[in-house]
Order: sequence, then C-alpha cells, then structure tokens
Amino acid sequence: MKERLNVLGPVLAVAALLAAVCCLAVSEDDLLWKAQEMNLFLDTPLFFREQMALPAGWLSWVSAWATEFFYHQWVGISLLSGCWALLMFMTARTFRIPAKWAVVLLIPVAALLLTIVDTGYWIYYLKLRGHFFVATIGTTIAVAATWLFRLLPAQWYVRSLYMLAATLLLYPLCGFYGLLTTALMVILSWRLKDMTTVQRVVTTALGVLGIVAWPLVCYRHIYCLTNIVNIYWAGLPLYILDKEYTGYYAPYWLLGITLAVMAATYAASRQTAVRRPLPWLLIQAVVLCGVGYGVSHFLFKDYNFHKELRMQRCIEGLDWEGVRQEAATLKDEPTRAIVMMKNLALFRQGTQGNTMYQYAQGAKPCDMQIPVNMAQVVGLPLYHHYGQHNFCYRWCMEYCVELGWRAGFLKYLVRSSLAGGDLRVARKYIDMLKHTRYHREWAERYERLLSDKKALHADREFEPIFHLTGSNDVLSSDNHTSEKFLMMQFLQSASNDPLYLEQAVYSAMWLKSTQAFWPAFFRYIKSHPDQPVPIHVQEAAYLYGNLEHQVDISHMPFDKGVVQSYAAFMNQANQCGNMSEEQMARTLYPSFGQTFFYEYYFVRNLKMY
Repeated sequence: MKERLNVLGPVLAVAALLAAVCCLAVSEDDLLWKAQEMNLFLDTPLFFREQMALPAGWLSWVSAWATEFFYHQWVGISLLSGCWALLMFMTARTFRIPAKWAVVLLIPVAALLLTIVDTGYWIYYLKLRGHFFVATIGTTIAVAATWLFRLLPAQWYVRSLYMLAATLLLYPLCGFYGLLTTALMVILSWRLKDMTTVQRVVTTALGVLGIVAWPLVCYRHIYCLTNIVNIYWAGLPLYILDKEYTGYYAPYWLLGITLAVMAATYAASRQTAVRRPLPWLLIQAVVLCGVGYGVSHFLFKDYNFHKELRMQRCIEGLDWEGVRQEAATLKDEPTRAIVMMKNLALFRQGTQGNTMYQYAQGAKPCDMQIPVNMAQVVGLPLYHHYGQHNFCYRWCMEYCVELGWRAGFLKYLVRSSLAGGDLRVARKYIDMLKHTRYHREWAERYERLLSDKKALHADREFEPIFHLTGSNDVLSSDNHTSEKFLMMQFLQSASNDPLYLEQAVYSAMWLKSTQAFWPAFFRYIKSHPDQPVPIHVQEAAYLYGNLEHQVDISHMPFDKGVVQSYAAFMNQANQCGNMSEEQMARTLYPSFGQTFFYEYYFVRNLKMY
C-alpha cells in the first residue's frame, strides 16, 4: 500500500500538468493566437544583433522563436508543456525532491502558468519580446545551472569559480534569471555537506558581489540602451503604464521564493517512503487545491476580452460571418470595441442598416485596473477597413516605436501602404515578413498585389476599402477615441461614393443629431436612387420628421412596418409616463429594443474608451 502511495505523487503531478495544458488549449486559444501576432522573430543576423544589444537579449530571442509556434496553438502548447515537464524533472533532480513530494514541483509551473493566463489587456502593452516563454526558459536554465553546481566537486573552489563564471555569462544572456541562478547557488552552498565553512563564505561573497556589481558593470560598459532602474530586472516584463502595477509581479515572487525554499531545505538524503499515509494524503490535497485555486482565481476571466480576441481573429481572416455570430451570442454588456467590430462586419456583409440594432449595445469598461483604450485594442483593423490608411500607418509606426516590431503591426503597415499606393514601403515590410516562419505565405500573397493594381482593387479585402478612402484622410488627432473620430471623418468628407455616404448616415444616427442626419440622409438617397432605404435609416428619418418638423416627410415612402412600429412605440411610451427612465427602458425593450426609436431615447451617454 505504501509503495503504491509513493507512486501517487508523480501521477498527481503529471495529471495536474495535463490539466494546465488543457486550460491553455481550451480557455486561452485566442490569447495564444494574439501572442504570436504580437511577436516577431526574424531569421536574420541583424535581428539577432538587435536582441543581443540588451541584457537578457538571448533569452528574449529564443523565446520569440518559441512563441512563433503558437501560430498552430497545439504546437506551441506542446512545446511549452514540454519545457514545464523538463523544468519539473530538473527541479526534482537539483533539489533532490523525492517522488512522494512530486506535487510541490507544480508550484513553480503554476507560477509560470499565471504569468500567461493573467496577461489580459497587457498583451497590448508589454514590451518584453517572447513574454509567454521567457520565464519558463529562464527558470529552466537557472535550475539546470544550479544542478551542475551541485554536481561539481567541492575541492579547489571549483564551485565558487563555476558560480562566478555562470554569473558573468548568464546575466548578459538571461538577465534576471542569471542573477536568480547565482542566488540559488549561494543558498544551496550552505546545504551541501561537502563544502567547508570557508568555501561557503567565499561562494557567498562572490555571489553577492556578482549579483550587485556585475549588472552595474554591464550597464556602464556594455548595455547603454538599458535604463539603470531596470538593470536588475532585465528579462522581466514591465507592468508600467500611468503607474507601476506591482501586483502583476506576484507570480515571479512566488517562483523565486519557491525555488529559494527548495534550495534552503536541500538534503543529501531524504526519506522516500510514505510512513503516515493519512497526513501525507492531506498535504497532497492541500497543495493541489491551493495550486488549482490560485490559478483559477487569478485567471483573467473577462468575458468581453475573450470575445474581442475571437472577433479580431475572425477579422484577420476576413470571416465577417464569424464576427457577426460572436456578436449575436454575447452574454454580457459589450465593450465599444465589440460594438464597432460588429458594425464593421455588418457593413461588409451589406446588412448594417437593417440589423445593427438587433445586437446588444453598450460600453462596458474592461475588467482591469489599467487604462485601456479602444484605439490600442482594435484601432488598426478599424482604421484599415474604414479606409483611413494614413491613420492606420501612423498608429502602427507609433506602436512599433513604443513596443518594437510585431508581426501584427507589420501586416497592417503592408495593408495601409498598399491602400495608400506606397508600394515601395509595402515591399519593405513584406520583405521583413518573408523572414518569419509562419507569416511568409501571408507576405507572398500580398506581394502579388504589388505589381497588379487591377488585382489589388478587385481584392475582396481592398475593394470596399477604396470606396471609403475619402479626401480628408490626413493626419490629425483622434484622442484615442477611434469610434467618434471615424464617425466625424465620414460626416466631414466630400466623397460621393455610395458606400461612403452610407457610413455617413450611420454616423449621423450615432450622433443623434438632426443637423448631421438630414444632409447625410439626402446625399445617401441621391446616391442610391433605385435601392430600398434600410429599415433603421427609415426609422431615424420618420422619428426626426415627427419630432422636429424641419423636413416634410409626408411624401416619403416609408415602409408600413416602420410607421406602425413608431406609433406603437409612442403609444406604449405614453402609458409609461409615471415610470422612471430606467423602468421605461426595461418595459419597452422586449418590443422595441431592436429599433432606432429605442436607441434614440434610451441608449445614451456611452463612454468612449
């Protein structure tokens, strides 16, 4: 019985690792896709030299290479889980963790998993390249180097010299994780019985000196591009926007403390048999429950965030029906990013004017403490697909300056350059993407459009965009409110393109202003002489005509259903005269929530993000 219990520890550890892998595969599929879009690895010597110009540059370079494989999520997940399995094996051998306590090996893996699943909207702001792999690879190297330290002989200060050499080598390559390696060696030296007190003191002195002084030496003479404030934390993500959000460093503290405790409790020989099954099982259950609860509690669960990622992924593949279906299955108040992506999909499907109010409206803020704006989240695809190629290019370039080159940014630099006719510029970014593993095919497809202007204008992605390229696509300021900026652009343009005028009408309806609506409405009617007016546009015209009487609508051919719906809406609204506005909204929504009438009276003061 006790022998069977001894095997239970490794079985539980492996089962928990598989559970972590399934967690990533099921709940974070779109996040992993976004991670590789916000990553870039080029197979060029210049790219390698650029990474090596910073401490932990080699670690970031390797991690960026590994992140590429999230293009096929299961490949990337398999690589990541393989690294975690290797880390568990290395940790057990380094610190002599017996099989019966194998579950404690899950604590470092849980900390590493948390650095991924609690990312949330930080995916748009983190500057560390290869973030999803950096901590895993860095920790594995630290533990492996510590294992070798333990295996070396104690004579002639071999371990001390090795630790000094490891510090000098690993800090430039791995940054913080090189310093973590040194710290683990120092702690472990006080637990190794074959080392004398003098050897331990020498090792400790060299270790402390290396941790404190070597990063400063590197800063002064090697890495002039690094901020001295971050010299000891190179290789860690910087959770800094308007302020530093220190809570996000908790997984790294947990990781470091756990490894330090393992080193401090190292013993050359340990009792491997399970002597007291009941207390042992209880401890196993506590560790597993603690790890499971910690991961599930800190898992970023914002429903709208995952919806946004899924919709962005559909937009990337021009799957407009997929975007629409995601909007149709919402179970929460949407963010403005979701609403705008839904409207874009309906526009590309040609159904916006008849169906745009059949979906949930809202402006729910993101479920994070950091200041997130919609321009950072979906500004690039919105500007591109609404014909604002100059603004798309401008924000791409600003993000590249701030965060570094990313595959997703390069793609929109190519698109906006093609839409603006800057073919030489497009060629430059296409050539960069051709040096990637998984985006080469994408680059070659767009490369074919460079020399074929007719094919470019007929392309299913670009053909509608050229209709929306107005005469006022000049750089100004959008104040990070992409939605309002786009609406004002459509209303201020002198374009007579039917698709452009259609968007101008919808923009005027969004503003709920008759001064903006009627000029746009009549220009739209003139540009669509033989086409039926969309239902929601009729609703707006009929409502404004009856409210302000600035325009005679008596001879306009409104659909019978629009007239009847307006009469029923006003009749029921009058019967709710004693209710508050909130009560009226709840009462009228079942019958009229999908009309412009309801939108005009009850959907207001939506905050822009």
